[in-house]
Amino acid sequence: MEEALVFQKGWKEDIQEIFEVFSEGIKEMIANGIYQWDEVYPGIEDLENDLECEELYVGKSEGTIGVVYVLNKDFDDQYQNGKWVLETEEFMVIHRLCVHPKFQNHGFGKKTLLHIEETLKSQGIQSIRLDAYTLNPYALRMYNSLGYSVVGEANWRKGKFYLMEKILRDNGENQELT
Repeated sequence: MEEALVFQKGWKEDIQEIFEVFSEGIKEMIANGIYQWDEVYPGIEDLENDLECEELYVGKSEGTIGVVYVLNKDFDDQYQNGKWVLETEEFMVIHRLCVHPKFQNHGFGKKTLLHIEETLKSQGIQSIRLDAYTLNPYALRMYNSLGYSVVGEANWRKGKFYLMEKILRDNGENQELT
């Protein structure tokens, strides 16, 4: 039976459970040789700020937070390195997408991305942008399988990241994008 995933904005009252998703996620990544995140980033202050700005979302399964992500228009200067397909103001950036290890391999990451895409399409957003750690094969495989394309590279404290973009097409509109 497929597990249901209910999405909603994160609440300040849930900060400890949200932080636990990242703490456990980081432990799992390190156990798999992926050193993308650590005790410095993302920190609880980052998550508290995301909540304050009302940009942090959670996906719950049976009342438990299984996935967390941030969605906004903020991006680092290194995003200028991207050869973005759409030069538009109608884009959003996904940050800090994290699935709790006990929910990994249940399709939660993919379900979350599909939910984000449908939500943004309904709001008239034309493009999703993100950065993905080049040494995280699980994330790269997921993004590639859903049609995200590498449009550039950025170098940060932890190393090289791919800048990625997915064009959101809505019912045949925007088909002339080449």
